[in-house]
Amino acid sequence: EPRCRQQLRHLQDSAGIAARLPPRLEGRWVSTGCEVRPGPEFLTRSYLFYANRLFKALQFYYWDPSCRDPSYSLVIKGKLRLRQASWITRGATEADYHLHKVGIVFHSPKAMREVASWINQTSGEGCLGFLPPGRSWAPGALYEVLSAKTERDCTAALGFAMHELSLVRVERHFQPLLQPQQSGSRLVEELYLGDIHTDWGERLHYRPTGYQRPMQSALHHVHPCPACGIISRADEHHPPILPARAALPMQLSGSWVSTHCEVRPAVLFLTRYFTFHGNNHTWEGHYYHYSDPLCRQPTFTIYASGHYTQGIPSSKVRGGTELAFKVTQARVTPMDQVTVLMLNSSAPGSCGLAGSWSAGVEQDITPTNGCLALGIKLPHTEYELFKTEQDTQERSLLYIGERPTDGSSPDSPDKRPTSYQAPLIQCAAASEEFSNYISLKYVGRKDANGIEALKPLPVAFLLFIALLFLRWD
Repeated sequence: EPRCRQQLRHLQDSAGIAARLPPRLEGRWVSTGCEVRPGPEFLTRSYLFYANRLFKALQFYYWDPSCRDPSYSLVIKGKLRLRQASWITRGATEADYHLHKVGIVFHSPKAMREVASWINQTSGEGCLGFLPPGRSWAPGALYEVLSAKTERDCTAALGFAMHELSLVRVERHFQPLLQPQQSGSRLVEELYLGDIHTDWGERLHYRPTGYQRPMQSALHHVHPCPACGIISRADEHHPPILPARAALPMQLSGSWVSTHCEVRPAVLFLTRYFTFHGNNHTWEGHYYHYSDPLCRQPTFTIYASGHYTQGIPSSKVRGGTELAFKVTQARVTPMDQVTVLMLNSSAPGSCGLAGSWSAGVEQDITPTNGCLALGIKLPHTEYELFKTEQDTQERSLLYIGERPTDGSSPDSPDKRPTSYQAPLIQCAAASEEFSNYISLKYVGRKDANGIEALKPLPVAFLLFIALLFLRWD
């Protein structure tokens, strides 16, 4: 349990993270493993940015969640122009991009048939002859699916868009060297690009406000990273085939905590901390919300608890486990004056005891069936997707389903996620389970008279408060 506290404190100290505005993108960035996008789609990415603003992005798609059986690769060429700092997603830079061309290479006849049939079904006139019937598969042949010159674009059928390039953040930190005989540390650079909408129909025009799993610099990445080298050496004709990994049984029991300050679409920054009791299938979760991208300025904390079902293997997302989570109790602690004002002005009976909220003081919201202002309904069931993995340092990771981008809740089986959030790391095994509440100290600056001074919050955050928070997570 001290390890869990330590990890949360480490996150609050921002773990020595620096983020330049605007970021420097030159060089190659690669996925650190097999990525899962909503759908599900399994892919790895290798993006190269040149000093003259041109870029060449490779996306490798696979049939399987281990990224060992490639189906097709996309070669995406274009130009990127960084613009101003985003006023919606603090810490991010907005960018404009222009695609020059997109080509596709099929890695099997099956992939070619499948993609050709998607394109023939869903594309307009200009794409009908994309692949003439009976055209046989040619390994290594590159087919153009988008050309700015001829104004032909057959990419919609693939659910393809590069809007991820419209939101950019680069973080740098130092990784301590693992070997006992070495002292010092190694630079790690991570590239965060915009998130992909969880609803397939929305992704073609969605402008990101959150991020997807970060890529790392091919030169400055975390060690060990077996996938990094394999992906950086790959090209569209030789897609990366990642090392085989043993499938692990789902071991939920114990305590799990965020490895990063996490960002949600619609701009919530948070860290999460969960304990699962496998013996009686109960769980408790703490969600620490902040107003800044380094998770230093707390806004409110939610504690929730309930029980969960026995997991069954997912039929939709291979490698995942389907569970249902029931939330039966919740408590909220406002951590800054803005949240206190919001909760105190909420309708009586809609969120705890009306008018009685104060900073740093926890209140049970179970009697009011949740908290309308924070989008919490009780009791409440969520249909979830989980998977556990081990990282390259043999630490246990827990992936929980990605939240719907529109801020709704996966409260019916058809809304069950098909992709994952950033992983949590195990900080205590089942035998060390505990249920003390880890509280983060209320921080308010005192002014000369000893009165709590309001922290200035960005306009965007106040706007979102005015619109009320989308959903808690």
